[in-house]
Amino acid sequence: MSETILRALDVKGYYKGVFGIIKAVDGVTISLRKEERLGIAGESGCGKSTFAKIITATRAPHLFYEGGKVEIEGYDIWRIPAEKLRKEVRCKLLSYIPQASLSCLNPTLRIKEFIADMLEERTGHKYSSEEAREMVADHFERLNLDERVIDLYPHELSGGMKQRVIIAISTYANPSLLIADEPTSSLDVSSQRRVIEMLLDIYRKRIIKSLICIGHDLSVLRQLCDRLAIMYAGKLVEVGEMDDMVNEPLHPYTKMLLKSLLPLERRIKYEKIKSIPGRPPDLRNPPLGCRFYPRCPKRMEICRDTYPPLIKVDDRHVWCWLYS
Repeated sequence: MSETILRALDVKGYYKGVFGIIKAVDGVTISLRKEERLGIAGESGCGKSTFAKIITATRAPHLFYEGGKVEIEGYDIWRIPAEKLRKEVRCKLLSYIPQASLSCLNPTLRIKEFIADMLEERTGHKYSSEEAREMVADHFERLNLDERVIDLYPHELSGGMKQRVIIAISTYANPSLLIADEPTSSLDVSSQRRVIEMLLDIYRKRIIKSLICIGHDLSVLRQLCDRLAIMYAGKLVEVGEMDDMVNEPLHPYTKMLLKSLLPLERRIKYEKIKSIPGRPPDLRNPPLGCRFYPRCPKRMEICRDTYPPLIKVDDRHVWCWLYS
C-alpha cells in the first residue's frame, strides 16, 4: 500500500456565535495516499471549505475545532505547538490555497517583497526582496511563469496570472500535499485552462506528492483528480474512483447532483439538467438519521432516525442504507 500522507479521523468543525452552533463538518473520516489526487464536491454550504480549514489548522472567525484527529505525515496538527506547525508543517509538508486566494496578495507590496515576507515567516530569517527574487526565479521558470512578474504589483496582473503566482508561491518549498479550494473560480475559460495545466504540471514534475482540489465544477475536478469524495450537510456520502463515481454513482445524492450539472460525457449530452428538490437541512439542528432524508426519492423508515454506517461496495465507500 502506498504511503499515507493525510489521515483525518472523525473530524468535526463547528461555527459558534449568536446564531447558535452550526455543525459544518460533523464527523468526516478520509485518508489520502502519496501520489493520489482527491476531488471534493458538493452543494454550497455542504462543508467543503470548512473541512479544508480544519485539515490545515487554519483559524477562521467563529470556527472551532471540535474533535477528531488530523495527521499530516505523522504530525497531529491540532496538537503540536504552533511554532512547530509553522516551521515544520506549513509550506514544507502542507500548503493551502484558500477560496479567496486572489485577495491574498498584499496590494502595497511587489510580488518579490511579498515572497520575502513569506520566507521570513517560514524560516525566521530576514531576506531582502532581491534575495527573495533570486531564490524563487528558477521555480517560477520551471512552472513556465515569466520571472518578470516577480517585480510587479498585484494590480498589474490579470486574475488568472495572480492565481498562477499564488500557486507558484504556495509550492516553492515542494510541499507533500497541496490543498486548493476552488482554484478556478472567478476566472474566464482561458485562465481556467492555464491554472488546470499548471496544477497538473506541478504534480507531474513531482513538485508536490499529492493534491486535494475542492470545487463545484466536476469537469475541472475530473481533469485534476483520480478520486472523488461527495459531501452533503457536513458529512461524506460517497467516495470512490473518479470514473466510477461519474459513470455509476451509488448514493441517491450523488446521482441527483450529477444530473443537476452539465453532462460530462458526450453520450449523455442530450439529457436534461434536473435540479434537486428541497433544500439542505439547517445544520444548527440536523436530522437524526441520514441528512439527505428529507430530499431523497429512495428514503426508507430507517433513514429517518439512524445515520447509515460506512458500507463498502467493491472499491467504493458509501453511507446509505440501500447498500446495507
